Amino acid sequence: MTDVDGLPVPRRYWAIGGISLGITLAVIDSAIANVALPTIASDLNAEPAHSIWVVNGYQLAITVALLPLSSLGDRIGYRNIYVPGLAIFTLASLACAMATSLELLTLARVVQGIGAAGIMSVSPALLRHIYPQSLLGRGLGINALVVALAAAAGPTIASAILAFAPWPWLFAVNIPIGIAAFALAAPSLPRTQNTSQKFDIISALLSAAAFGLLIGSIDALGQGENFGLFVAELALGGILAWILTRREIGQPSPVLPVDLLRIPIFALSIATSIASFMAQMLALVSLPFMLHGLGFDAVTTGLLITPWPIAIAIAAPLAGHFSDRYPAGLLGGIGLGIFAIGLLSLALLPANATVFDIGWRMAVCGAGFGTFQSPNNRAMMNAAPKARSGGAGGMLATARLLGQTTGAAVVAMMFIHVPGHGAMVSLFIAAGAAVVAAFVSLARLYELPTAQATRASNPEADPTMRADILKQQAQDYPKEP
Repeated sequence: MTDVDGLPVPRRYWAIGGISLGITLAVIDSAIANVALPTIASDLNAEPAHSIWVVNGYQLAITVALLPLSSLGDRIGYRNIYVPGLAIFTLASLACAMATSLELLTLARVVQGIGAAGIMSVSPALLRHIYPQSLLGRGLGINALVVALAAAAGPTIASAILAFAPWPWLFAVNIPIGIAAFALAAPSLPRTQNTSQKFDIISALLSAAAFGLLIGSIDALGQGENFGLFVAELALGGILAWILTRREIGQPSPVLPVDLLRIPIFALSIATSIASFMAQMLALVSLPFMLHGLGFDAVTTGLLITPWPIAIAIAAPLAGHFSDRYPAGLLGGIGLGIFAIGLLSLALLPANATVFDIGWRMAVCGAGFGTFQSPNNRAMMNAAPKARSGGAGGMLATARLLGQTTGAAVVAMMFIHVPGHGAMVSLFIAAGAAVVAAFVSLARLYELPTAQATRASNPEADPTMRADILKQQAQDYPKEP
């Protein structure tokens, strides 16, 4: 165990490779099964409505396990969560490929989701120990690039596999990649210091139930389920969340990171992340329907969306590099403003749009989103004390999942309530969400100096928070070279 500033080369590269492959698998499998649901339902003699649990079981398992596993990582070490999570994910992928009934497939997907939660919950925390502090922004930029590309490429990869092989191969292809990721990660990931604090099982169960109900209710509403059931799930989830929050206040290392949410920079970064991922999912779900309405087939639609991830691939590492020198609030605000312009231009796409008309708009969206994500993640992770990196990383992943789930649900509701124009309206809503995210991001430029001035005028007030703020100032507002 060590507190050395980052891993030496080449061990750093092996560790990054192991994390990148694991994250790619976990993110792609969030969307890869959607494309195959009709085929899976037919092959397993299941009702199409029941087959949705192949997707929902995976998503809900990730939702309920993220924060408990990230909190456990703070206690027993992040490597001890990531490596078993990767092993569970790979073995569950084999079980998915061998499933002979919808029930067995759904159960295997739930186990796979728990493994994915182990991968996603502590990856940002591990990156904080893998990279030197001076290169953390660049490292988080690479991680953001991997997440964005995996999310955008999931449906395309699924379609390519299904063009040549039956649906079990969607999960079988995970196995060699998972083994390779394990071989890289197991010997190279850093062993972080453990704590003697006991793991709060009751809080972990409350967190799982609260977030499971809240995100499950949003997803159910989007699918047009009974409104009364939605209200009941939402209310019960809200009550459990309130009980959990009350229980966690004052705890030194809570499962729900209320201690981190008291840090203004962290809270604003979480809010920015939720709104931006909501905007992204609103667009990515609605765009295929809009392009189909313009007369493009499925293959052409996939190609037309391709400039989006390509632009992310260019912008994210650059933004990560600049985030080591310039404030995250400024870079995030600029990126999200560009993202909003791109979304608005897509919403106003003319009926006779050419391939070029669509392509440059997709590229603008990708460039804007890529510019925001890396600095935002860096600000979020740096705002937390190093010993609470697991809680920060779990909250980062939870914010992304909450935004994505809400965005998908809003698109579904627009298709129901605005027939014929649901895709266009969804894109307008996405642009509005991006604008909100941009203003929240820019608010960080005001909040940090204000928080510092308040604490400077009262040095005895909350010295731990004051230390966190001063540390954040040194990292987010470095001196000019």
